Amino acid sequence: MIKEIQIRVNLIEEKKENILLQKVVKKLSIDKSEIFAIKTLKKSIDARKKDIIFNYIVEVYINQTIPENTKDDFEYKDVSNAKEIHIVGFGPAGMYAALRCIELGYKPIVLERGKNVRDRRRDLRSINQSHIVNEDSNYCFGEGGAGTYSDGKLYTRSLKRGDVRRIFENLVFHGATDQILIDAHPHIGTNKLPKIIQNIRETILKYGGEIHFETRVTDFNIKNNKLKTIQLNSNKEMAVNSVILATGHSARDIYELLHKKEIALKAKSFAMGVRVEHPQEIIDQIQYHCSGERDELLPAAAYSLVQQVKNRGVYSFCMCPGGFIVPAATANGEVVVNGMSPSRRNNKFANSGIVVELDIDKDFKKYEHLGALKGLQFQKDLEKLAFTSGGRNQTAPAQRLVDFVDGKLSSKLNDCSYQPGLKSAPMHSLLPKIIGGRLRKGFTAFGKKMHGYYTNEANIIGVESRTSSPINIPRKNNLEHPEIEGLFPCGEGGGYAGGIVSAAMDGERCAEAAVAKL
Repeated sequence: MIKEIQIRVNLIEEKKENILLQKVVKKLSIDKSEIFAIKTLKKSIDARKKDIIFNYIVEVYINQTIPENTKDDFEYKDVSNAKEIHIVGFGPAGMYAALRCIELGYKPIVLERGKNVRDRRRDLRSINQSHIVNEDSNYCFGEGGAGTYSDGKLYTRSLKRGDVRRIFENLVFHGATDQILIDAHPHIGTNKLPKIIQNIRETILKYGGEIHFETRVTDFNIKNNKLKTIQLNSNKEMAVNSVILATGHSARDIYELLHKKEIALKAKSFAMGVRVEHPQEIIDQIQYHCSGERDELLPAAAYSLVQQVKNRGVYSFCMCPGGFIVPAATANGEVVVNGMSPSRRNNKFANSGIVVELDIDKDFKKYEHLGALKGLQFQKDLEKLAFTSGGRNQTAPAQRLVDFVDGKLSSKLNDCSYQPGLKSAPMHSLLPKIIGGRLRKGFTAFGKKMHGYYTNEANIIGVESRTSSPINIPRKNNLEHPEIEGLFPCGEGGGYAGGIVSAAMDGERCAEAAVAKL
C-alpha cells in the first residue's frame, strides 16, 4: 500500500533523527515495522510566524518497496541522417527544442551566436574587469543562454504549458541534483549549471545533432511567404525546412531584422526598474524573526513583494538570496544589471530586481512612431542613460535606498557585490517618473510589509531592464508565424516564456509543432 500524506515539522524537531518516521507512525497509527520506505515528494519552509515550520509531502510505502525506476525515460535516437530542423539560439528553449527533436527522430541543427560555456567565461571576465562587452558572448548570449550564468532558479507558474516535472527530470538526467524534484522553490546555482549544459550539448552531439557556436543569423531569405534559407555571419547560406527562433529577449538585431523585412511583430508590455541589494543578514533577520545569525538548518532567506502604485504593479523580480549582481549588457554603451546566486547561496548579500509594470499602449507616447519597436527603444534609452550616469563604462549608477526615496544624492554607498563597481548618482531624478515615482512609493510600502527592509544599508543599482521581451513575435495555433511558413517563434525572445522552465517547455512544444509541420 502507498499513502501520500503531509507532515509538519518545526525547527527544533527538524534536528532530531528519524523525525519523519516518528511523525508518519503517529499520523497513520501503524507499527514502524510496517513502513518499508518514506519518499519525500515536496519540501517547503513556512517562516510566516516565529515558530518556523518545515512542510513535507511524503509517500509512505507500507509493506511495499519503492519501485526501482520512478523517473521519466528519455529515449534519444540516432538522428545523424534524419530530416533537419534548424534552431536559432541555444538557451533553455533552444536546448529543449533540440532534445525533443531527437526524441521525435529529427536532426536538430543549432546555430548559437555566442561561445560554449567554458569560452564564455573569458568574455564575462572582460566585462567585469575591463568593462568591455563582447556583443555575441556575454551574460545573455552563449551556450545555455542568459540562464547559464544567471542563477538557475526553476520557479514557474506556467503549469498549463506542459509537464514541469518532465523538465526537472531531464535536468536531473543531465546531472542536476535530484533535490530540485523536491524543493518548493528549486534552484541549481550559477556554479553548477555550466556542467549540466555541457552534458546536454554532449547528448545532442552523441545522437547526431549539430551545434554551431559563434554562428549568428544575419538574414532570412523568404520566397512566396515561405522561409527558404538563412544567411549566417560567415557569409554562408543554409537551406531550411523549419526554423525554431529561440534567440532570447536580448537579441535586438533579430527584432530589427524582422521589422526591416516587414515581418509582423507586436510591441508588448514589460517591466523595468532597478536592482536592490541588502546584506543577507538583514533579510534573514526579517524573514526568520531572529536577532542574530540564522539557524544552520535554514537557507538564506528570500522574499517576494508586490504593491499597486498608481494602477501599476511594483514587484520583486528574480530575487537572489546569498547572491551577487552582474553586468548584463549586450553592447558597449549601455549598462544593464541582473542577479544570480551560487548553489549554496552563501554570499553575504541578497539582491532582487524591483520593477514597475509598463503599459505598452499608454506609457510610450513619444515612441509611437517606432511602431513595434517602441518599447525596445525605451529600454535602449534608459540603458544608455545608466551608462553615461555610471561613468561611461560598466560602473553602474547607484544610490542608497532611503536617499533614493528622499530625493537625496548619496554621499557614500554601501559595499556591493557588483564587480565593475558603483558610482553615486541621483537615480531619483534620472529614472523616468513612470518608473522612479512608483518605485519610491513601492519601497516605502515594502518597508511596512518587511520591517527593516527600508534602510540606507541597502543600495539600489540601475538599471534592471531585461525582465522580459518588449516585443512579441506572433504565431498561430500551430505555433507557426502567421505570415512566414516554416518560422516558429519560441521562448522568451518570442514573448512566450518568462524563465528557464517555461522557456524549456515552450522549446519542446515548438519542436513538436515543427515536426508536425514536416
